[in-house]
Amino acid sequence: MILSERNKSGTMFILLGFSDYPELQVPLFLIFLAIYSVTVVGNIGMIVIIKINPKLHTPMYFFLSHLSFVDFCYSSIVAPKTLVNLVVEDKTISFLGCVTQFFFFCTFVVTESFVLAMMAYDRFVAICNPLLYTVAMSQRLCALLVVGSYAWGVVCSLILTCSAIRLSFRGFNTINHFFCEFSSLLSLSCSDTYVNQLLLFIFATFNEVSTLLIILMSYVFILVTILKMHSASGRCKAFSTCASHLMAITIFHGTVLFLYCVPSSRNSRHTVKVASIFYTVVIPMLNPLIYSLRNKDVKDTVNKLMDTKVFSY
Repeated sequence: MILSERNKSGTMFILLGFSDYPELQVPLFLIFLAIYSVTVVGNIGMIVIIKINPKLHTPMYFFLSHLSFVDFCYSSIVAPKTLVNLVVEDKTISFLGCVTQFFFFCTFVVTESFVLAMMAYDRFVAICNPLLYTVAMSQRLCALLVVGSYAWGVVCSLILTCSAIRLSFRGFNTINHFFCEFSSLLSLSCSDTYVNQLLLFIFATFNEVSTLLIILMSYVFILVTILKMHSASGRCKAFSTCASHLMAITIFHGTVLFLYCVPSSRNSRHTVKVASIFYTVVIPMLNPLIYSLRNKDVKDTVNKLMDTKVFSY
């Protein structure tokens, strides 16, 4: 990827973040630090728990471990820079740093949306075809689905990043956001951004529609199957296995749809920032909590680890 001559000359961006509220810088830093700390411990802890407990070596937890990895990654791309900018005067970031941040952030967000869709498909097979579950959701298929999710995330972000690198910028540019969001970059460019906007629209629409279609179709079949069950305990168990995933996809896709499907004229920049905080910082913290608090196997593994540590002392 070759930077244009204008961008090679040292184009810089200033991430305004929350500079409009100087009195909130320290409280926001402490809140973000606490959230990010829980995110790191929760997601890495979830990966370790799934790794060490043989009972959790199933397709559902295989996808969950990758969801935790993706959450950890895209939160780590945004949160540390945001924390630094809350306590320093110099809030600048280079053009190369900006497009690099966007590339990795876009990669992991797209990957997360498809991993959530794969988890919905996994629940569909488990509930609607339980006898064929181990055959249908083989290790090879699960690995291919996850690799495909990462690969598509890289393709989407690579194309959008390459299109951004061709844009021209002059001197210092102020981004009224706390990270390098693609549409914010486009608004600052002195080049024609029609192609960039078209690419963003195509990829965003395709990714959101395709993943939501997989999720909705899976849950329609799941609901029909559950309603046909004669056992009340069977229905409760089936609903219970889906509850955590339904909560996670509702939060994730609800926030994304709010940000990108509602016309921007109806939202102030303040509202957009708050919603962006939710899906860049808060959601990666919530996912491991949602899956661990409602999951007996995960809680049992945590309790065993705690007991082992207590007795070791």
